[in-house]
Amino acid sequence: MKFDIRRLDVYRRVSKDFTQPTTFGALVSIFSVLFILFLVFTEFMSFLQVETISELFVDRPSPGDQIIVKLNISIPHLGCEYLGLDIQDEMGRHEVGFSENTRKVPLHDNTGCLFDGSFHINKVPGNFHMSTHGAQQQPRFVNMEHTIHSLEFGDHQLSNFDFLPGSFNPLQDIDHNTDAAHLSHDYYMKLVPTTYHPINGGKMSGYQYTYAYKGYGMQGGYLVPGKPMECALLQMSVSPTAIWFRYDLSAITVQYTDRRKPFYHFITMICAIVGGTFTVAGLIDAVVINASEIFHKLELGKQS
Repeated sequence: MKFDIRRLDVYRRVSKDFTQPTTFGALVSIFSVLFILFLVFTEFMSFLQVETISELFVDRPSPGDQIIVKLNISIPHLGCEYLGLDIQDEMGRHEVGFSENTRKVPLHDNTGCLFDGSFHINKVPGNFHMSTHGAQQQPRFVNMEHTIHSLEFGDHQLSNFDFLPGSFNPLQDIDHNTDAAHLSHDYYMKLVPTTYHPINGGKMSGYQYTYAYKGYGMQGGYLVPGKPMECALLQMSVSPTAIWFRYDLSAITVQYTDRRKPFYHFITMICAIVGGTFTVAGLIDAVVINASEIFHKLELGKQS
C-alpha cells in the first residue's frame, strides 16, 4: 500500500462551500491585521534599540597600575608664579611643584591663574593639591577661592556618554569664589573603577566618584580643629592654605555593556504576536457567532 504524505497535513483546507463569511468576522479580521502590524512595528523598534547592562565585579589591579587625572581649575586671586601642583600617596610618593603635561594661563592681568593639566597617580590612597608650596617666593596673602571646571579620572572621558548612569564629573563647575579669602578647601573623593563596552566593540575605562567637601581656616597662625596633618606640619614656614583633593579607591568595578536583543528573540516574538492574535480573534469570533446563533434559535422558538 502506497503511503500518502498528505495524510500528515495538519493544516487541511476546508472548501469554501462549507464556510460562510460574516460582517463581524470581517471586522475582527481587519482589526487583527492592524493590531498585528502595530505590535510587529513596536517589536522591531525594540529590537533596534541598544540597552546598557550594568555588572559588578572585584577589581584586580596589576602592580604599577596608575590612573590618569585631568584637572581644569581657575583661581582668580592667586598669580601663576605662586601656584603649583603637589602629589602625595601612601606608597611614599611626594612631588612638589609637579609641572609635566600642565599649563598655567594668567587671568585678570596676572592676578589670577587657570590651571589645566593631566597627570598620573598610583592606585593607592593619596592626595594631590593646588598650593604655593613649590613657589620660590611666597605671596603675602594666599587666596584659594576657585572654580573647578572639570576633574575626571581615567583614560576615557565617560562623562561624554550621557546615557551612562553614574557620576563621572560631579565636581564640574563647583564654585567656591564667595568663601572666606584664607580658607583651605578639602575634597574627599571615593573612586569607583568603571568600564564601558560599546555595541561596536572595544573597551573604555574611567572612574566615577563621589565627594564630600570641607573648608577650614587659620586661627592665630594655627589651623582650627580637624586640620589635616600635612598642613599642621607646615604652620608658619609655608602657608597651609591649599585646595586638597584626597582620594581612596573602591575594590568594586562597575562594568557597562551595550547589548541588542538577539535576532531569534525578534523572530520568536513575531511568531507569538501573529499566532496569539489570530487565536484570540478566532475565539472571539466563535463566541460571538455561536451566541448570535443561540439567540436566533431562541427567538424562533418563541415565535413558534
